[in-house]
Amino acid sequence: MQASGPRPELPNPLNTSDPGRAEPLDPNPLELDPSHAEARPLAFQWSLLAWAGLVGVLTGFAVVGFHELLGFINNVLFGPGVELLLHLIGDSQPPPPLVEMVALPADDGTPLKALLQIGLGGLGFVPPPPVPVLPDPLPAQPLLLSWLASWPVVLVPLVGGLGVGLLRFFGGDLGPSLPSLMAMADGSVKAAAKVPLLRLVAASLSMGSGASLGPEGPSVESGGNIGLWIASRCGLSPSNQKALVAAGVSAGLAAGFKAPIAGVFFAFEGSYSTIPGRPSVRAVLVAAVSSELVTQLCLGDEPIFRLPAYEVRSPLELPLYLGLGLVASLMSWALVAVLAAGRSDRVQRQLARLPAWLVTGLGGLGVGLMALGFPQVLGVGYDTIEALLGSNGGIALTTLLALLLVKLLATGLSSATGFVGGGFAPALFLGAVLGNCYGQILGDSGFHLPVAEPPAYAMVGMAAVLAGSARAPLTALLLLFELTHDIRIVLPLMAAAGLSAALVERWQGIADPGLLGPDPLEEERRRHLAGLAVAEALEPEAPLVLEASTPAASALDQLLAAHGHCLLVEQADWVISLVTLSDLQRAINAEPQEGLDLAACRRSDLVWLPSGANLAQLEDQLSPNGLRQLPVFDLAVPAPAVLPLGVPRGGLPLAALRGLASRDGMARALARSRRQALEAPSRAGTQDIEDIQQGI
Repeated sequence: MQASGPRPELPNPLNTSDPGRAEPLDPNPLELDPSHAEARPLAFQWSLLAWAGLVGVLTGFAVVGFHELLGFINNVLFGPGVELLLHLIGDSQPPPPLVEMVALPADDGTPLKALLQIGLGGLGFVPPPPVPVLPDPLPAQPLLLSWLASWPVVLVPLVGGLGVGLLRFFGGDLGPSLPSLMAMADGSVKAAAKVPLLRLVAASLSMGSGASLGPEGPSVESGGNIGLWIASRCGLSPSNQKALVAAGVSAGLAAGFKAPIAGVFFAFEGSYSTIPGRPSVRAVLVAAVSSELVTQLCLGDEPIFRLPAYEVRSPLELPLYLGLGLVASLMSWALVAVLAAGRSDRVQRQLARLPAWLVTGLGGLGVGLMALGFPQVLGVGYDTIEALLGSNGGIALTTLLALLLVKLLATGLSSATGFVGGGFAPALFLGAVLGNCYGQILGDSGFHLPVAEPPAYAMVGMAAVLAGSARAPLTALLLLFELTHDIRIVLPLMAAAGLSAALVERWQGIADPGLLGPDPLEEERRRHLAGLAVAEALEPEAPLVLEASTPAASALDQLLAAHGHCLLVEQADWVISLVTLSDLQRAINAEPQEGLDLAACRRSDLVWLPSGANLAQLEDQLSPNGLRQLPVFDLAVPAPAVLPLGVPRGGLPLAALRGLASRDGMARALARSRRQALEAPSRAGTQDIEDIQQGI
């Protein structure tokens, strides 16, 4: 039923000034005034930059508070805390010195730093102690009291572990870790960002008591949580939410390391390389500058640790730094493997049988027992890094090799048992020790080559191990460059860090397990992919295979007619290359002569998979090579878990070609798998009903 009455006057759609004359329609009737059209995106840009600046400022203050709390807890636990504990158990006398200690200069560091300086006497950090002078006999005391008085390094990590466990028990979830924040920003997971107060307190207690982890992890995760929390509370779009998460990440690393350039690049490496658009870049820059400004105003502009001037003996040393990159890739692989093993389902299921406070307490006890022989594994380790870089090659090589193993185990134990912290600082620690060992072997303790002193190799080793374990070669390169301010170190850093990152990625695939914690969603997705065979992703159409002598123009016409993205080039029944649609177009545009054939259109190596591969390996081959399809051959490879490298001489047999696996085929395989998983419970329920009916 229509309402009666006069109809309201509507604007004339013909845009006429004369009712009797109709003019053509405006081709864009909704177009705003040019000044309004320019003001709209500018307002959007300034709004995003303002939010990014707020994220940077809040992250900077959070990192400043975190460092202050970490120093306070460290002073209390290793100072009055140990004295109070010993007083409570009945030992009021100070512990007797084990050796005549060398007098240390006045320093404003923490008691843990003084402890490390004393413990580093065997490593050359302080002059070798004189022959021990046996003290006068003391009154006999119980063995337990004597042990506790002599080794406070065991008590403090134990107490700290119990405290972290109780904090987890009563405080609940500490908030999402860094790898999960991007999925929340994408909207694939419900956003559950939390103000990182509890996380920072737990991290301060963890590292303040001696856990072998780094402060950059909580700093970066706090920045990401702050960015997502602000974006979700303000109702920003998913793209802007991702931009603010990246801004928080850059702000956290910039404030944690006092390295804003490295923070910016870290936000776009690894898991964050898919953040698109100029607004994200600007937001990341603003957040990094804001957080670094807050940090400098509150904590000063001194670097986190002082590095010596980089020494250059000869440009001919560059191949030796490539060797260091190779060795560092092995150390990076070992660090990532140890952390992944501690976070594995099997280990965590075993630890879950015990109370959380007991698990972290036992972890602290284990770290403390390791610190009996190597107190350098306690805490962040920046003081030990300075010691290694400040020495002149007088460090015992065998002791350093043992320290590598102990630090690796202490880091894995701290991460597995629930301490809160990151893996950047342990990676830098291991790189410094490894580089020092490498420099000694090349120099006075090994081959006696005329090379730079071990500290030079230690600095490059820090970047190489960090680049390989964090999958962030640009971040590692720029971080060391910002800390040294020496342009001469750039070339060795590029060689070692690039090689280390490339080798680790080749061995472990493009999936980044991460130094900052696992991503349950990503791990579940990869496990699901690994459970499906590559045959599930084969295209239903047969691949287009053409002779190498086929003209490029004819090949382009056939590929367009087949609606394909790539074709295979064969010669004498052997597949020799893969040519994509873009390869053909570039070749024809560059050389439009008629004599151009397929053999001259190849732009990259043939990427392929054996028929026994899985969809996770298919993703690892497609993503870094920018492909949508690749061939699958029914061939046996020596190690199915390793991706094939290149093409055998002469090519691959055409008779073994199974088809083309593609991204679309992988998506279809996943959809079928999920559909079957959804239908399985209903089929099981129907079968149960039929069984009951038959029983009746």
